[in-house]
Formats: sequence, structure tokens, C-alpha cells
Amino acid sequence: MGVGNSELMTLRAEARDELQAEIEQRCRQGEDPWQFIPDMPSVDERVVRILRADTIDALGLREMRAQAYHPAAPRKRAEEFEFGVLRLIALEHPDLTTTVWQMLSRIDPSAA
Repeated sequence: MGVGNSELMTLRAEARDELQAEIEQRCRQGEDPWQFIPDMPSVDERVVRILRADTIDALGLREMRAQAYHPAAPRKRAEEFEFGVLRLIALEHPDLTTTVWQMLSRIDPSAA
């Protein structure tokens, strides 16, 4: 947590570079970009994923995450966990709010 605006810009630049490298690699392997690009996470989605992992580590939420995603736990528990973590990211980085809400709408707890 605690990523400043310049650090967020750096994360976005790194995510953009990773995305471009992945696209180039897949194209070189003969994949059709029209087929795979629509399914790839956006730059901001990649940034939110990085911030999510950082937030879980910074707040010591690994055990809570494991409990939320335990096979015996109700599905709602994982959704509540993700909502809490991603909400913190949206509050800390208002320019990522739209991306966070889009990601929340697609949560699949089985895809920990």
C-alpha cells in the first residue's frame, strides 16, 4: 500500500511494457492478436493485481485470503474478501476506481 502518484505512473509504465511484450511474444508464436487481445487484462487491471498482492502482504491478509478461498468456505466469503481488498485500492487510488469496479463485477472465487 502507500503507492504515490509517481509510483502509480511507474507501475502503469511497467504494466504497459509487460503487456506489449506479451502481445509481441504471442504474435511471434503465430497467435492471431484479434483472437487473444480482447481477453487480456488491461494495463490498469495489471496494476490493480500488483496492488492487490502488495496490499495483502502489507496488511498480513494471507491467512484471511486462504480462509476465504478454502473449498469449504461459502462463495460469499471470497467475494467479501476481494471486495474489501479492492475497495482499499480504489479508495487509495481514485483513478483506478473504474477498473476496480469492473474487476469486482467479474470476480470468480474459484480462480484464486
